[in-house]
Amino acid sequence: MCQLVTVSGRSFYRSLQERHPAEEETEVRSVIQQIALEHRRRYGYRRITAELRRRGMRVNHKRVVRIMREDNLLALQPNRFKITTNSNHKFEIYLNLAARMKLTGINQLWIADITYIRLKAEFVYLAVILDGFSRKVVGWALDRTLAMQLTVGALEQAIERRQPQPGLVHHSDRGLQYARAEYIAILEKHHMVPSMSRPANPYDNASCESFIKTLKREEIYAHKYEDLEQLRANIEEFIEEYYNRQRLHSALGYRSPEEFERKAEDQPESRGPRIVAFVNKENNEKISKGLLGTGTQMPSPSPDPFSC
Repeated sequence: MCQLVTVSGRSFYRSLQERHPAEEETEVRSVIQQIALEHRRRYGYRRITAELRRRGMRVNHKRVVRIMREDNLLALQPNRFKITTNSNHKFEIYLNLAARMKLTGINQLWIADITYIRLKAEFVYLAVILDGFSRKVVGWALDRTLAMQLTVGALEQAIERRQPQPGLVHHSDRGLQYARAEYIAILEKHHMVPSMSRPANPYDNASCESFIKTLKREEIYAHKYEDLEQLRANIEEFIEEYYNRQRLHSALGYRSPEEFERKAEDQPESRGPRIVAFVNKENNEKISKGLLGTGTQMPSPSPDPFSC
């Protein structure tokens, strides 16, 4: 049309905005407010922009930022975390397999971590386990101490819910809670392969760190909790009803974990995860203790790289 009447596209769109600027601005502002309230101010401008586009509204992210700033709808900012990892122990440290994996589906890699939460009169601790493929929280537990029941509770919940096949890689930091014989015994019972991060390197379990940051910014710091039971109820609602089912993840193409898993199930069946690594005799002995999935080849003790 613009070419036929020799009018530039910019002039055409400017004329549309000049005809109904107030009505269009009001509609966009109304939808942004609706999204922000639906997600309890947990969404930043990127996710709100993505949600607007999912609803068929083409809005520039700079405009979204401006409207959110004017309406005081910008998401709350996080505080610093407290270190809860005690890696000074005598238990065995396992080879880092997570950094070498290329995931093709769910229940191939689980990532575990622990964080603290401050209540009015005490500190409590949260253990979580995420599926590395979909970022879905598959297990979690909340307790007043860092005793074994905390991490074991999260692991047992994940196993009961997902019923993983032999060969799943369980990745964690080198903390005492994940290295103890009781915890490793549960992994071996269900034919899981333990994997641990490098010293002082949080990037190996970055998705779990990202979830903890999101939880604290969008839920914990936005409320004040009187006791452990109130906190437990709010965390359960956040994880089970909101995070896993509704919240859009930029790493998942702005889809929720459950939606991402459903989309993956619709795809043609693919083979298991690929692991590329250099191994020596000692590391090969550690890896060969676990099962690496149906149809995979066990690595040879030679220094050559292998793919399974």
